[in-house]
Amino acid sequence: MSSVSSGNGLLHLEDMEAGPSKDNDDLNNHLDPDADPSDPFDIAHTKNAPPETLQRWRQAALVLNASRRFRYTLDLRKEEEKEQRKRMIRAHAQVIRAALLFKLAGEKQIVPGTPVALPVTGGDYAIGLEQLASMTRDHKLSALRQYGGVKGLSGLLRTNLEIGINGDEADLLKRRDAFGSNTYPRKKGRSFWRFLWEAWQDLTLIILIIAAAVSLALGIKTEGLNEGWYDGGSIFFAVFLVIVVTATSDYRQSLQFQNLNEEKRNIQLEVMRGGRTVKISIFDVVVGDVVPLKIGDQVPADGILITGHSLAIDESSMTGESKIVHKDQKEPFLMSGCKVADGVGTMLVTGVGINTEWGLLMASISEDTGEETPLQVRLNGVATFIGIVGLAVAVSVLAVLLARYFTGHTEDPNGDPEFIKGQTKFDDAFNDVVKIFTIAVTIVVVAVPEGLPLAVTLTLAYSMRKMMADKALVRRLSACETMGSATTICSDKTGTLTVNEMTVVEAFIGKRKINPPADSSQLHPSVVSLLSEGVAQNSTGNVFVPKDGGDVEISGSPTEKAILSWAVKLGMKYDVIRSESTVLHVFPFNSEKKRGGVALQRSDSQVHIHWKGAAELVLASCSRYLDSNGCVQSIKEEKDYFKAAIDEMAASSLRCVALAYRLCEKEEIPTNEESLNGWVLPEDNLVLLAVVGIKDPCRPGVKDAVKICMDAGVKVRMVTGDNIQTAKAIALECGILSSAEDCTEPTIIEGRVFRALSEKEREQVAKKILVMGRSSPNDKLLLVQALRKGGDVVAVTGDGTNDAPALHEADIGLSMGIQGTEVAKESSDIIILDDNFASVVKVVRWGRSVYANIQKFIQFQLTVNVAALAINVVAAVSSGDVPLNSVQLLWVNLIMDTLGALALATEPPTDDLMHKTPVGRREPLITNIMWRNLLIQALYQVTVLLALNFAGLTILHLKDDGNREHAFEVKNTLIFNAFVMCQIFNEFNARKPEKINCFKGVTKNYLFMGIVGFTFILQIIIIEFLGKFTSTVRLGWDLWLVSLGIGVVSWPLAMVGKLISVPKTPFAAYLTRPFQRCRRSQNA
Repeated sequence: MSSVSSGNGLLHLEDMEAGPSKDNDDLNNHLDPDADPSDPFDIAHTKNAPPETLQRWRQAALVLNASRRFRYTLDLRKEEEKEQRKRMIRAHAQVIRAALLFKLAGEKQIVPGTPVALPVTGGDYAIGLEQLASMTRDHKLSALRQYGGVKGLSGLLRTNLEIGINGDEADLLKRRDAFGSNTYPRKKGRSFWRFLWEAWQDLTLIILIIAAAVSLALGIKTEGLNEGWYDGGSIFFAVFLVIVVTATSDYRQSLQFQNLNEEKRNIQLEVMRGGRTVKISIFDVVVGDVVPLKIGDQVPADGILITGHSLAIDESSMTGESKIVHKDQKEPFLMSGCKVADGVGTMLVTGVGINTEWGLLMASISEDTGEETPLQVRLNGVATFIGIVGLAVAVSVLAVLLARYFTGHTEDPNGDPEFIKGQTKFDDAFNDVVKIFTIAVTIVVVAVPEGLPLAVTLTLAYSMRKMMADKALVRRLSACETMGSATTICSDKTGTLTVNEMTVVEAFIGKRKINPPADSSQLHPSVVSLLSEGVAQNSTGNVFVPKDGGDVEISGSPTEKAILSWAVKLGMKYDVIRSESTVLHVFPFNSEKKRGGVALQRSDSQVHIHWKGAAELVLASCSRYLDSNGCVQSIKEEKDYFKAAIDEMAASSLRCVALAYRLCEKEEIPTNEESLNGWVLPEDNLVLLAVVGIKDPCRPGVKDAVKICMDAGVKVRMVTGDNIQTAKAIALECGILSSAEDCTEPTIIEGRVFRALSEKEREQVAKKILVMGRSSPNDKLLLVQALRKGGDVVAVTGDGTNDAPALHEADIGLSMGIQGTEVAKESSDIIILDDNFASVVKVVRWGRSVYANIQKFIQFQLTVNVAALAINVVAAVSSGDVPLNSVQLLWVNLIMDTLGALALATEPPTDDLMHKTPVGRREPLITNIMWRNLLIQALYQVTVLLALNFAGLTILHLKDDGNREHAFEVKNTLIFNAFVMCQIFNEFNARKPEKINCFKGVTKNYLFMGIVGFTFILQIIIIEFLGKFTSTVRLGWDLWLVSLGIGVVSWPLAMVGKLISVPKTPFAAYLTRPFQRCRRSQNA
C-alpha cells in the first residue's frame, strides 16, 4: 500500500507515538541555554520531555508519601504497561491480517454465488451482530461480496446510502439492542477509601501512629484508662483528622479530573439521518449510520467505505505503523479510532463500541496516567530543600532534647528535673522519650511541605473547572500554567478573530458586478447552470430541502455554507444537479494549494472539471472568462481588472473566492480505478465563472481582547491563509495593526516570502511580523520555530489537520472546538470551545492566576514553616521544652497545608494580572517581594511568641499563680492560640503580596471566607472544649482578646512592610553566585 498522497493531511507529521523528534530535543536545548544539567528539578519544558528526565527528578525529591506526591504526575510504569497492552492488541490485528494474506489466493477463486456464511437474522435486521463484527474485524472481503457489497449490506441493515437511517428514537433503540452502543466499559475512578489509604501512607504519619500507640499503652499503664489515654488518643485523633481532610481534598480533585476527561472523550461529529446532516456525540453513533469523512476526522466506529475520493487513513493508532493506507472498493474496511489523513468519503457503520478493536483497546487501558507540569517539578525541588532543612532541624531538636533530658537539665513546671539518674522509673523515662521523639517527628511533618507540589494540582483542577465555563477545555495540565508565561499568540483569522458567519455580499461574473449578488435575472441561464453545477458538486457541504416546504437547511464549513446559500438564491436545484452528473474524481480542498477541484461526467457525456479556491490563485490559472451573457472571452486584457476587483474586495475585509471550470477530453481521463485515484486534475486553461466576496465580520469585543493582550506584554500576530489585503483590513479592524503606516514588510508579510528566507533571517524577521497572509501550515510551523528560538513562549491557534505540527511544536497549542478537526484537537494542549479569541485571552488570565496563586500559598506556607521551626528550636535549645506540642503542630500543619492550599490556591483571577508582563520561565518562584513579606511576618511571630515563652508568666501576671503547672499551661495555650490567630490573619495578607489593600474582593471568594471561618470556629472548639486532647486550657475573654490582638497586628505590619522597596536582583541570585563561580572554575 502506498503511503503517498496528494500533499495535504497528516502525511508530513512525525510519528507522535514515537515521542519527540531529535530536532525537537535540539530546539528545547537551544531554548534553555541557562538550564543547569546538574539540577534534576530544572525542567522548563515537561511537554515531550524524555522519561529519563522525569525519572531523575522523582529520584531526587525528598518524599514522605510517594503515592500522594506523585498521584498527578505521569506514571512511568503504567505508561509502559499501556504501551505493552496496545502492542498486544495491535499484534492481534496483525495476526488477522497475516492470516488473510494466506487465504487471499483461495478467496480469489470464489465465484459470485458460492455460498459463504449465511447472514443470521439479528432480530429486526437480516444480519446478526457476530457476522457483521467478524466480517469487519477480520476484513472479510469475500463475505462483503456475498452480501452484495456495501449496497446489499445497507439493505440488510435497513439503511438508505443516500439519506442515511431514519434516526428516530425507536429506530435508534432497535439498533442499539441488536448491535450495541458506541461506548466501552471504563475503569472506575478511585474510591474515597483508596484516597484514605494513600493519605495514610505518609511515613511521618505512620511513625506518629506508632508513637501514639506506645504513648497510649504507657499512659493507660501508668495513669489508668480514664486519664492515661489522652496523650496517645489525641495524637491518634489529630493524625486521623489530617488523613480525612487530606483524602477529602484529593478525592474532590479526582472527581474534577474525571469530569474533564469525560468532556475530552465526547467528540462531536456529523452523520446523515433522514437526508439531513446532523451533529451528534460519538457515543450516539449506531450500526447503519452513514458518516461523511473529511481530512482530520476520527473514524468514529468500524465501517465499510461507501464512496471515497483520494481517501487515505492513518492507521498508526491501531497498527502502530505510521503508514498511510489508501481506501477504495478493493480495501473498503475502516477501523474505529483511525484518522482521515487525506481525501473525502462516506462510510457505513458496521461495528460500534466493544465490538471494535478500538473499543477493546480503550476498555483495557487506563487513560488517566497523569502528567507533571514545570511548576510542579520546581515545587518538588523547593519542597525537597525545605524538607532537608526541616529534617536537620528535627534531628538537632531531638538530639538537644534528649541530651538535656538525660543530663537532668529539663525541668518540670515546678522547677524540678524531669530525669534523675537512678530515681526516675523506666516507664516514666520511656514515656518522656516517646514524647520527645514525637515532637521531633511532628517537626518533620510541619517542615516537609508535602502539600506544596500538590497545591499546583489543586489550583489547576480548580482553574480547569472554571475555564470550562470560560469556554476552554484543558487537555494538558502544563499548558494551563505555561499560558501564564506566553509572550506571543499566533492566531488564525477566520472564526477566531471573526465570527465565522459568512455571507456572499459581492459577486463579479464576467466584468459585471452583480448587485444584489444573488440576482439571477442579470445572468444568462447557461451561466447560472454552470455556476450551480460547480457549486453543488465541488462542495463538502449539503443542502436539505424539507418535503413539507420548510426552510432550506444548509450544512458544511462556513465558507461552503455561504457559497451554497448564494447559489440556492440564484436558483440552484441541489439534488437535481447532483443526480444529473457523476463524480469521477475529487481533489479535496488543500491548504497548501488553497483550492479544491472535482471532475464530473454530465448526462451528455461531457466531462467538466470545476475548481474553487483563493481568488488570485485561481485567476492566475485562467486563460478565459465567461461573461454574464454566457459568452467565453479572452482574459488576457482583463486580468488587471479582475485583480483590481479582488484587491478592492479584500481591502473591504472580504474573503475572495473564485469559481472556474474547463472541459476535459475523454482521452485524458484514466480508465482503470487505480489510475483514476492517482489522477491529477488539470488546473490550467481554466474559464473563470465568478469571483465572490464573502463577508465575515470581526467578533464583538475582539479589539478589546487584543488590547488587553498588548497591555499585558503579549504580542498578538495574525497568521491566515487569506489574501494579504483581507488580512490587513481585519488586522486594522481588530487592533493588531495600529495604523496603515504599520502595513509595510516585514510587519505584514506573505507566507511564500517568509518561507524563502534563510533560517537566520527568519529568526530576525519573525520578531517584527504582526500579520502573515496567504500562509500555509508549514509557514505557521516555521514562524513558531523562529519565535521560540528567539526566546518567545509561543501560543498558537489552529483548526486544520495540517496545523497539527505547529500545535505540537508550540509551547501551547490551542485548537478550535467548533471548526477544529480531531487531529488538530489531539495535537493541541487546550481546546477553545467557542473558537473565540476572547476565550484565548481568558486562558492567559487563568494561566497567570495559577502562578500567582501558587506564589501566595508558598509565601503563606513558608511563613508558618519558618515561625514554627524557629519557635520550637529556640525554645528546645534554651529550656529543653517546646511550647507547641505534637497535636498542636499537626493542627497547624492542617491549616498550613490542606486548608491553606484550598483557600489561597483557589483565588479567582483579577484584572491586575493582565497589567503585568508575562512571568519568565526562569524567574524565581520566591520573589524578593515574597521574601520581604514572609520574613517580616515570621520575625514578628517569632519575636512575640518567644517573648511570651520566656517572659509570659511575668507579662501575664501568672507568677503569683499558686498552681505553677496551670500557669505554664495557660502560657503555652496562649502561645498556641496566638500562633494560630497569626496564621488566620496572615492568610488575608497572602492574598495580595504586592497590594496594600489585601481585603479587595475577599467577600466574593466564598471558599476563602468559609475556610477562614471554619478554621477560626474549630480553633475556638479546640481551646474551649478539647483541652484534654491538645494539652491546652480554657482561656478567659481577656486572653482571647490578647490572641486576636497579636494576630491583628500582622495587618498593619504587612501594610507598612509593603512600603519597603526591594532590589530587582533576586535574593536567590546572590546565594547561587558563589556556587556558579565555583562550578565555572571547576569546568575551566
